[in-house]
Amino acid sequence: MRIRVLAVAAAMALLGAGAVPAAARSADPSGTQAVAADKRVVGYFTEWGVYDRNYHVKNIKTSGSASKLTTIVYAFGNTTGGRCAIGDSYAAYDKFYDAASSVDGVADTWDTGALRGNFNQLRKLKREFPNIKVVWSFGGWTWSGGFTEAAKNPAAFADSCHALVEDPRWADVFDGIDIDWEYPNACGLSCDTSGPNAFNNVVTALRNKFGSSALVTAAITADGTEGGKIDATDYATAAGKLDWVMPMTYDYFGAFSPQGPTAPHSPLTSYTGIPTAGFHSDAAIQKLKSKGIPASKLLLGIGFYGRGWTGVTQAAPGGSATGAAPGKYEAGIEDLKLISTRCPSTGTVGGTAYAFCNGQWWGYDTPATIQSKMTYANQQGLGGAFFWELSGDTADGTLITAVKTVG
Repeated sequence: MRIRVLAVAAAMALLGAGAVPAAARSADPSGTQAVAADKRVVGYFTEWGVYDRNYHVKNIKTSGSASKLTTIVYAFGNTTGGRCAIGDSYAAYDKFYDAASSVDGVADTWDTGALRGNFNQLRKLKREFPNIKVVWSFGGWTWSGGFTEAAKNPAAFADSCHALVEDPRWADVFDGIDIDWEYPNACGLSCDTSGPNAFNNVVTALRNKFGSSALVTAAITADGTEGGKIDATDYATAAGKLDWVMPMTYDYFGAFSPQGPTAPHSPLTSYTGIPTAGFHSDAAIQKLKSKGIPASKLLLGIGFYGRGWTGVTQAAPGGSATGAAPGKYEAGIEDLKLISTRCPSTGTVGGTAYAFCNGQWWGYDTPATIQSKMTYANQQGLGGAFFWELSGDTADGTLITAVKTVG
């Protein structure tokens, strides 16, 4: 997952909405959209979103997202010195919420030892929506370098993570832990050479420490190329100890390649002219399944944002560019709630949408392409979907509604 405020990413048509192959269509004799049954809907909540983005736990409720989520992934905790550590203590458990901004309309107190911040708001949200689970994710793009040290002593790492997640001040908030290691035995912001067994060793230690009743999950690479990041690590053995696995099927292409070629960052399928073979969701899903990971443990990743270029003259994918298009928080990236109205979709390719306007080219998912992706997930027998991240959605939860709906 990408820490956009601290450092989002380096990367690594489905045909359009409504162009799903007949074999991929879910049975729906009424001809109406049907909510996918018994599927996980997992959404990321970013710790730093309470600042510039002004997105708070209460927004999960007011947007209608709380009633649709099965799990919230709280991002991120740090990994440093071979241990789990707090990311931002102020946002996590000290920030004061008044009555108007609190989930339950009750203001925080300044009593000694009182829990405040995101953790207390999540506690209140879970009381109102008791079916929601919350897992605390550690790592991410910026903080994955610490896993290399953690892999040297997985048991000590697991002990530290358990002590932090189960701290008596907030033990009731979290139902488990998520590991977002980018990437074991491969390169992300830094390179890891711990070997193909390191990820499984860390996951095994976490499962042993947290026990069978806790959730232990992982976000992993979605590099479907031959000899790529999926092949660098024994994800299949680790998956046996995980409740589910989240291949990050987005960020395949973007203005981290400033001159292009333009391409959607989250294609579902390959298409003629795709810049890198294997950089699409289906390639990752099929590769992970071929390695023995049950489809029911795999969740399809959806980005609630677009990636774009400027200086583009070609409306179709594959054009050249002069650099990253402007974004509110970071060049080359924009929340869906903003870009979909500023630069509406003009076409579809590889099962996702793209837009061309005023010399800018953007790739993103619309509610229609998200629904089609959910049809794909159901046809493949996947365990559901996850998305990055809640603040990118509209105020009334348009995108998460699409995640809950089969096209």
